[in-house]
Parts: sequence; structure tokens; C-alpha cells
Amino acid sequence: METSKHEHWNNPQPYQEDNKKLAAGLLAILLGPFGIHKFLLGYTKTGIFWLFLSLISFATITSLLGLIEGIIYLTKSDEEFYRTYQLGRKPWF
Repeated sequence: METSKHEHWNNPQPYQEDNKKLAAGLLAILLGPFGIHKFLLGYTKTGIFWLFLSLISFATITSLLGLIEGIIYLTKSDEEFYRTYQLGRKPWF
């Protein structure tokens, strides 16, 4: 019987297949003002707000927040990141 990667109850470690931790963390650190990491994680409304905040603050606030958020992403375990930001859909750190 073939199982889908979305059948999390049959697969003890689904976070390894589609975990976006590394990409989201690096994008947050390197391109924080653009909010690309928010769009990558599927947070479209938050990403649009992030871009607006970047424009009105001349990217100072979002650069700092991106750095902080990227470090938080990268220091979490793969499983914790997956559960919190991809399954739990927590848009802010």
C-alpha cells in the first residue's frame, strides 16, 4: 500500500520530506526586508504586511526582524520548525 507524504500519522518523520527550515531561515537573514521567507511558508497576508512595513520603515525594522526570525528558524530542530511554522501555521516568531 503506497502512502502519501501528507499522511502524517503513518510516517513517523514527515518533516524531513518537505521541511522548509533551511530555505526560510536563510531567506529571512539574507533577504529579510522583502519578506520572501513569509511567502515561502505560505503566509501571503503576512508577507504583504511585511513588504508594507518594509516600505514605511525604509527596511530598518524588517531587516532586524528578518535577522531575528532567521536565527530563530535555524536554531529550532527540524521537527519543531515543521510543527510550528508549517503545520501550526504560526506566522510570527
